[in-house]
This record gives sequence, C-alpha cells and structure tokens, in this order.
Amino acid sequence: MRTREALLPDAERIHDLISYYSGDGTLLPRSLGEICENVRDFIVLEEAGRIIGCGALHLYGPHLAEIRSITVNPGYQKRGGGELLVQSLLSEAREHQVSCICLFTRTPQFFAKLGFIVGQREDLPDKINRDCRVCPRYHCCDEVAMLKGELPRFAVPPEAANWLVKLQV
Repeated sequence: MRTREALLPDAERIHDLISYYSGDGTLLPRSLGEICENVRDFIVLEEAGRIIGCGALHLYGPHLAEIRSITVNPGYQKRGGGELLVQSLLSEAREHQVSCICLFTRTPQFFAKLGFIVGQREDLPDKINRDCRVCPRYHCCDEVAMLKGELPRFAVPPEAANWLVKLQV
C-alpha cells in the first residue's frame, strides 16, 4: 500500500468511497463536483494500482488544518491503510507548517492511537463558523472534535494588529 496526491481522474473513485460511507452517516456526503473542486486537498491510498482509500487535508491557515474524509474500502480495512492515510496527511500539514490539526470523528479511539486528543468545538471557530454551521447535523452532531498540536491562537492580521496598537496609545 502507498499514498499519493489525488488527481482529477481519481475524483469519481474518491466519490464512490465517500458515498459508500456517507449512506450510514459515517462520513458527510460530498458531491462529485465538490470533490473535483477540492481534489488537491485529497490523497489516495493504492494497492496494486487500485485506489482503495482516500483522505483530505483542508487548510484554514497556518494555525489550523482539518483532516477529512478518511476512508478505506471495507475489504482492505485492518491492514494499516487508515493509519497510512492519516500519517501522510500529518506529514503534509508539517510541510505547510500548520501548528494544529483537527478532525471530527465517531471513532475517537482510532485517532487517539495516532496522538490526537479530544478537544472542544469552541476552540475551533474557523471550522465551526465556516463548515459546521451549514452542516445538516449542526444541531445534532454526534462527532467528537479531536486535535493534534498547538491549540489555535486566533490570528490577527499584521495590518489589524498595527491598527489595534494605535488605538491603545
């Protein structure tokens, strides 16, 4: 098994994998169009040239990224593919120098083994305000927020910081 960056021709297979797990509520559904638009966020897991899994890293800024849509074909589970996907995405987050990686899951024990800790949704306003508030499960979410790295500090752009300093003088 190996991971690689997803390419646009992989979008249909990624859609199939996510759709399989969104039927029972494990993953949020994603349209093929949405996957095509965001294919650069995805990596795929391959074995013998066949895509058997996928995952995505969504960047909010240097203070936060989210691991999303981790899935492995049922016939290939329990063989380390999920961990390989997560480790690859963590490596990508390090390359981008992201200080905190978050995810939302119903299987916190899997991610705890990979060094994630349970967090509070309130600590992730970028994620909540941008994605969660438009989610159909917003008011009945049963996913656990998990974090790895430094809890995000709320960045103030340099020009705003200068303006705030002038106000305090």
